[in-house]
Amino acid sequence: MRRVYLDNSATTPVDRRVVEAMIPYLTEKFGNASSVHFFGQEARAAVDRARREVALLINARPNEIVLLSGGTEANNLAIRGIVENVADHGRHIITSLIEHSAVRGVCDALEKRGWEITRLPVYDDGVVRLDDVRAALRPDTVLITVMLANNEIGTIQPIAEMGALVREERARGRRHLWLHTDAVQAAGRMPVDVEVLGCDLLSLSAHKLYAPKGVGALFVRRSVRLTPQNIGGHQERERRGGTEAVPSVVAFGAAAALAREELSQRIDHMQRLRDHLETGVAARVPDIVFNGHRTQRLPHLSNISFRFIEGEGLLINLDMQGVAVSTGSACSSGSLEPSPIIRALGRDDEMARGSIRFSLGKDTTDEDIDYVLEVLPRAVENLRRLSPLYQHALADRACVVADEKDVLAPAI
Repeated sequence: MRRVYLDNSATTPVDRRVVEAMIPYLTEKFGNASSVHFFGQEARAAVDRARREVALLINARPNEIVLLSGGTEANNLAIRGIVENVADHGRHIITSLIEHSAVRGVCDALEKRGWEITRLPVYDDGVVRLDDVRAALRPDTVLITVMLANNEIGTIQPIAEMGALVREERARGRRHLWLHTDAVQAAGRMPVDVEVLGCDLLSLSAHKLYAPKGVGALFVRRSVRLTPQNIGGHQERERRGGTEAVPSVVAFGAAAALAREELSQRIDHMQRLRDHLETGVAARVPDIVFNGHRTQRLPHLSNISFRFIEGEGLLINLDMQGVAVSTGSACSSGSLEPSPIIRALGRDDEMARGSIRFSLGKDTTDEDIDYVLEVLPRAVENLRRLSPLYQHALADRACVVADEKDVLAPAI
């Protein structure tokens, strides 16, 4: 049976070149980067090189990169670190209805502690409107946190416009307003430039870039002060205590360098195959809805709602035939609730429960997509045959066709 992996938004396989870069730091180059002897300084040099590569990926300075355990910690440090540091100046946060649970959960927790949260709508195309951001601003607003690109539907948000808005507000004297964006899904799949975006904080995760899990980074602009969340060490310029995971950091740096060098090639490859997938599905499977903006989105991701079926059932059916997809964020896997992202588009529970995320990678092939287009229509049809709603829909359509024939039939 062929195995096809179309869940690259959940995680990516580690690139062999990345593995080769990190192996020496799992074996003979084992020093603690905080040690002053040769072994420690060898590790420190490797961490510094990796930090430079991560910085280059997003056009930042190396000293603006805080290395930590992944996207979730980056979002926690960014949001908690800012709002706790400036709590005397305001306790209002603006975010969106389609944030990853790592942002949504932090905002929910802060709300219970007395912060006020404004959650902006995204309408049927999954994109936040800048006018809504502007209208939500209050004198006590201290943070805007909106993701750069959504992890379930791939829509790209107008972060650069939000950055310009924040700069305008600062020019008017609002010095304690900051912009954070979760770029975990975006980095390596679209150009990311912190100067163009105008953000103050930006979250990254290595395992979306063909590096191992358990390492990430937070861009912190030089003017930003954070309240540390990990206490107990002096690492990362006092911003994040804890011994650096040197092998993983080295892998992150290698993956960042490859992503920067191969970005254009990867984008073209994934977008071509994604468009082939969507064209094929639309031609072979009726009663589907594509979720999210059709052009303002990441090149590797397609989210499709299939009427009359449960997404979990289709996921399992495809998995039995060797195709790995998802029904949404891996961090929300196991939830019985319909995807809040799809519901935020105005879809009903049936459409939200019937949504499937296909996320391609740099190593996805034409043969992979052809195989999916072969097995997917059969899987959908088999599941729909078991659905009473589908049978009712077929009966209703048959009645409509019969009525139309009666209307068009010549009088005798």
